[in-house]
Amino acid sequence: MDLTFTAILLGIVEGLTEFLPVSSTGHLILATKLFGYDAEQWATFNIVIQLGAILAVIVHFWRTFWAVAMGLLRLQPVSIRFVRNVLIAFLPSAVLGLLLKDYIDLLLGAPVVVAYALIVGGIAILAIEKVAKPGPLTGVAELPVHKCIGVGLAQCLAMIPGTSRSGATIMGALAMGIERRTAAEFSFFLAVPTMMGATTLELWGARDALMAGSGPVGWGEIGIGFFVSFVVALVVIKAFMAFVSRSGFAPFAWYRIVAGALALYLLA
Repeated sequence: MDLTFTAILLGIVEGLTEFLPVSSTGHLILATKLFGYDAEQWATFNIVIQLGAILAVIVHFWRTFWAVAMGLLRLQPVSIRFVRNVLIAFLPSAVLGLLLKDYIDLLLGAPVVVAYALIVGGIAILAIEKVAKPGPLTGVAELPVHKCIGVGLAQCLAMIPGTSRSGATIMGALAMGIERRTAAEFSFFLAVPTMMGATTLELWGARDALMAGSGPVGWGEIGIGFFVSFVVALVVIKAFMAFVSRSGFAPFAWYRIVAGALALYLLA
C-alpha cells in the first residue's frame, strides 16, 4: 500500500479514536498490522501524530486555556487549582513512562496484547458504568487533590496498548464519583501534557533515524498523519461530549469487546 495513503488512513484512525475510550494506540497497532506493515517501524509515526489530536483539544477548548493563562498571570486561585490538578494527574504516568519506556516499546509491537486489552477494557467499562455513582457537575479546578491522584494512577494503565488513555482516565474518574462531562473534560485536558511528553520522548529517541531519513516512515508521512488526525479529532471531540452526556459509555464498551474478538480471530 502507498505510504501516503497509509498515513492518511492512520491519521483518520488516530483522530477518530484518540478521545474515545477505545484505544487509539491499539487501533493504530492493529491497523498497521492489517495493512501489512511492521507496527514497530510505525511506532514513532503512531505516537507523533497524536499531537495532531492534542492540537484539536487546544483549539476546541481555547477559551478555557486562554482564561487559565490569563488567570495565572493574575494569580487567580481557580486558574492555579486547574493547573495544579492537571499536573498532579500527569505526574504518575510521567514517572512510570520514563522508568518503563523500553518495556512499553516492546508492547507497542504486540497486536495480540491490544486485542486482549480491548476485550478486558470493554468488560471493565460495563462494570464501572453499572456501579459508579457520579457526583454533581463541577469544574476541573474544583476537584480534590486525592481524586486527581486517582485519575493519574488510572492513566498509567494506558501504558498497556489497547487499554485506552481516555478510557482509563474517564472510567477512573467515574469510579471516584466524578460526573461524566467533567470526567471527559479532565481526560482531554490531561491528554495535553501526557501526549506532549510521550511525543517529545519518542522524537528524541528516534531523532537520528528521522534526520537521516533512514526509517521506513519519514517527516512527510508524519506531517500528513498529523494534519488528518487534527481535522478528524476536532470533529470527534464535539460529537463525543454530546454523545456521552446522553448515552454514557456502554456503546464503546461493546465496540471494544467485538473489535478485540475480531482482532483475535484475524490475528490467528
